[in-house]
Amino acid sequence: MKRRKVTAALLALGLTGVAAACGGSDGGGDADAAAQARGEITVWLSNNAEEVAWGKQMVAAWNAAHADQKVTAQEIPTGKSSEEVIGAAITAGNAPCLIFNTSPASVSQFQKQGGLVALDGFDGGKEYVESRSGKVAEQYKSTDGKYYQLPWKDNPVMIFYNKKAFAKAGIDTAKPPLATYDEFLATSRKLVAAKAAKFAIYPAPSNEFYQSWFDFYPLFAAESGGKQLVADGKAQFASDEGKKVAAFWRTMYADKLASQEKYTGDSFVDGTAAMAIVGPWAVATYKGKVEWGAVPVPTSAGKPAGEVYTFSDAKNVAMYSACKNRGTAWDVLKFATSKEQDGKLLEATGQMPLRDQVATAYPEYFQKNPDYQQFADQAARTVEVPNVPNSITIWQTFRDAYSKSVIFGQEDPGAALDGAVQKVDQLAKQS
Repeated sequence: MKRRKVTAALLALGLTGVAAACGGSDGGGDADAAAQARGEITVWLSNNAEEVAWGKQMVAAWNAAHADQKVTAQEIPTGKSSEEVIGAAITAGNAPCLIFNTSPASVSQFQKQGGLVALDGFDGGKEYVESRSGKVAEQYKSTDGKYYQLPWKDNPVMIFYNKKAFAKAGIDTAKPPLATYDEFLATSRKLVAAKAAKFAIYPAPSNEFYQSWFDFYPLFAAESGGKQLVADGKAQFASDEGKKVAAFWRTMYADKLASQEKYTGDSFVDGTAAMAIVGPWAVATYKGKVEWGAVPVPTSAGKPAGEVYTFSDAKNVAMYSACKNRGTAWDVLKFATSKEQDGKLLEATGQMPLRDQVATAYPEYFQKNPDYQQFADQAARTVEVPNVPNSITIWQTFRDAYSKSVIFGQEDPGAALDGAVQKVDQLAKQS
């Protein structure tokens, strides 16, 4: 399944601790002067075609009104991963002023490199972040209490299902029984038994750290009522809720309802799987290929949809410390995340702006595009990756334990999660 590419190169970046000044940004008089300076700046955009189109119109609109503060936009340069490219640019001192594709999981490492500017340092900076995104903004604070990223857009992860496959298996396509673990397992067995699809669902079984964001983590967020993987320096995943989630997925693999083999295409579009666990960015991919429906991720007892949390799958905007004209960069950041530009982003991409009450902020859009309403509703209940030191290494430590036990059954899942706790706790406390 196509997702924004993140590779083991980011893990290598996190482990090697690329040499750079510690802290969020350069300090002293230079930083103070830069915060007021205005002039030309460069920004980087994701290479997603819809986001590039949005970025070009945003830049054109800014430039038309600010001839003396020209913005130049380009796609993130090609590399093994965008995070590796950004990390290298920080080290070289030539990062752009703003990057509209900053992964929350990489912020702690970029901050450690001295590559990021705290947005709190601008007049009204903290207030702007928090007023725009509401209470969800709290999840994006760094451990020093500052914001080194602006929550920009998310893709609340839900369960997509193939209506034709469900109909073939004699399953209600309007309200499929998927709310509880027992219902989900029973439905999955019906799908496979009816040969409606080879597998009920096909999360990637590979060991990259980020794969847990699309199997364990959404269900853990739902089961726990919105907990993160790590909170207050302590691992949360070996709780009763985490072990219930692990046991559910172990059954899916043990009963051959999910596959242990890597799939190179899109298993949902290809019909190999009857369900997918993904966010609204995929709607455009499925258009004309799959007649789909979507429901919240399951919980053990079947929580009402309005109480279910999930993983955010967000990408954010950060300002980088190589930027000299930070006054302009801050103004551009606010312009690009204004209500008007957020609306244009929603129109262009179908991704949810991380804006408080997004479901009611753009009523005309959701009236015209009712398929997206459920994602806007879900956007009010999302959980981000924890903003902690050694974030990537923590996720890889968890993934190693999860893969060995849950996916491949080489160890009891509960014991494997227990075994990973101490190492994760130690990593979370390191600076």
